[in-house]
Amino acid sequence: MPVIQDKEFGKITVRRSAAATQIRVRVAPDGTLRASLPMRAPMFLVKHLIKTSRDELRTILAQSKPIYEYADGQRIGKSHTLVIQHSTGQEFSVTRRKLQIIVSLPFDKLVSNPDISRKIRDAIIAALRIEAKSYLPNRLSYLANKYGLTYDKVRFSHASGRWGSYSSNGTVSLNIALMKLPFELIDYIIIHELAHSKQMNHSKVFWLLVESADPNYRIHRRELKQHTPSI
Repeated sequence: MPVIQDKEFGKITVRRSAAATQIRVRVAPDGTLRASLPMRAPMFLVKHLIKTSRDELRTILAQSKPIYEYADGQRIGKSHTLVIQHSTGQEFSVTRRKLQIIVSLPFDKLVSNPDISRKIRDAIIAALRIEAKSYLPNRLSYLANKYGLTYDKVRFSHASGRWGSYSSNGTVSLNIALMKLPFELIDYIIIHELAHSKQMNHSKVFWLLVESADPNYRIHRRELKQHTPSI
């Protein structure tokens, strides 16, 4: 997808869509701006909209900033734990030791401090990536073999508003945030994406294929709405 580099807003991804009737700019799950426009609309219209809508864009960016809440003993993924301990020094540190993410925090600092929460989030992403690479490829292979579905390779991401995707070349993309979900929902996502190896759509045939592997997919689909792929 084309990318516009803006001095104030940084990377702005542009996506053309046959369904788009006008130019829209929204905030992507990774906190960057994403523009959608009709297939034949010229690119300069996006740049013009950004130039003339800076106040509005600043507002939606400010309103969309994620709020991360961290607590001592918080479970991270399937096997990691967040440990927050106070230290006598003036500097804070965030380290990952085996299955623990350890935050050493001066008494006058809070985990809500932007610099501290950012470092905690970075450590959480690293931990979830380790868990994802350990668990998801094996589970993907198992479910594909069990239900006669195919894929070529698997890749991982976290800067996405989607739990997963299946490309036309057979690549399954899985969000490492899957490790935050119950195991049955992880299986539902994997089955959903693998079903695209036979149906690259969401037709009735596609959902019948999903149902054959996950009879409770309707329940899992509803439960999934209570979760978000953001980290």
